[in-house]
Amino acid sequence: MTTIADYDPTWPTQYAEMAAHLHPILGDPIEHIGSTAVPGLAAKPVIDIAAAPDRPVDDQALAALGFQHNPHGPPGRRTYTRVVDGVLTHNLHVFPTPAWPELNQRLLRDHLRATPEAVRRYAALKRQLAAEGLTGFDYTKAKTDLIQELTDTARAHHGLPSVPVWES
Repeated sequence: MTTIADYDPTWPTQYAEMAAHLHPILGDPIEHIGSTAVPGLAAKPVIDIAAAPDRPVDDQALAALGFQHNPHGPPGRRTYTRVVDGVLTHNLHVFPTPAWPELNQRLLRDHLRATPEAVRRYAALKRQLAAEGLTGFDYTKAKTDLIQELTDTARAHHGLPSVPVWES
């Protein structure tokens, strides 16, 4: 079952607290991405974090914070998950530095933050898919057309061409 929660105003604080622990390990940049980074957007209650480290990633230091490398994560990045008492709390996406300026996840987040109608549409779709019982990959795949549309709009606003969102 996919759980979609109303926006929780503590999500930015949860991100900031974890980012403070990650910064000494990863350096800059580190940012809050995903739906929990968009005020007012309903989301799965999991904090997504993006980083493009200015140093080699220390998996042992990340493990000390509870992050485990997920070798089956999306291509083009290293993905780590943090589970506390059986509940997924954080996803960490470590991208190569050259990808950072045009990162779809950052561009989409910023577009959503600036576009209330896009937030409304995205939240409605997420609630509908969860109510239909979609989970995991099926849930993610069912969101793809809208995410592609919104990401294309965000990229065009920055003079960037469309690229498939399924790099992510």
